[in-house]
Amino acid sequence: MNFSITQEINRQKIEEALYQFNLKHFPTDLRGRYEEINLFLKDDNGIVLGGILAEVCWNWLEIHTFMIDEELRKSGLGTTLLVELENIAVEKDCDFIKVDTLSFQALGFYEKHGYKVFGSLDNVGRDFQHYYLKKDLKIF
Repeated sequence: MNFSITQEINRQKIEEALYQFNLKHFPTDLRGRYEEINLFLKDDNGIVLGGILAEVCWNWLEIHTFMIDEELRKSGLGTTLLVELENIAVEKDCDFIKVDTLSFQALGFYEKHGYKVFGSLDNVGRDFQHYYLKKDLKIF
């Protein structure tokens, strides 16, 4: 049998294969727990000024993208969005939330809201650090 490597897109096949593999290792009560959770901040004209793109997976919620227009930062709107997302995570019975950020982005914001750094990478973009954070929602 011959094999080849390609850049052709078949992402769904790979993601489904990994998902099926993972199912064998997680408890049955966590199986099938996947849901996108997206929150958007809009003005009176319906223009999106920020939002959070996240997903519930297994027993956690993962934030993939969190952006607020620069002129609205430090207005409390980011906190409002984050608290709403955390409430959804609790309602969805998540054990924790995880997120990553770069050193010039929102490290202090997340730490102020109880997120703890559990890992980091140096030399990102040569001059920055990439931080991985977690906030426990349940005490074990």
